[in-house]
Amino acid sequence: ERKVPYFGICFGMQMACIEAARSLAGVEHASSTEFGPTEEPVVGLMTEWLKGNMLEKRRATGDLGGTMRLGAYQADLAKGSKIAEIYGDTQISERHRHRYEVNIDYKPRLEDCGLVFAGMSPDGVLPETVEYPDHPWFIGVQYH
Repeated sequence: ERKVPYFGICFGMQMACIEAARSLAGVEHASSTEFGPTEEPVVGLMTEWLKGNMLEKRRATGDLGGTMRLGAYQADLAKGSKIAEIYGDTQISERHRHRYEVNIDYKPRLEDCGLVFAGMSPDGVLPETVEYPDHPWFIGVQYH
């Protein structure tokens, strides 16, 4: 609204998506399962992801020790996006260290409000970056 510059890293990107869901998409109870049970898990515990050609799996009810998306992962950036312009490329590799991720099921509602998922995992399942194209500087990245 006020065009304040924003760069959300990991939890910062997740919180930006929760706030967009609440304030712009009308998802009143948008939250993260990291905070406790929620009827609107805009951010949730990762249970499956690809590492190279291998599918990594974790149980949501299991021990969290050592259960995170850790290391370098590829991301595909949307051509013409701010993040692709910054990198000068549409394919990047960045370091990850997290258990929680923006829930892809909320992508359509968030995009309807103007948030662009400009970076995705190569399989198109995990959001890696978000941005508002009409904002002077509003970018969120899952990696760090």
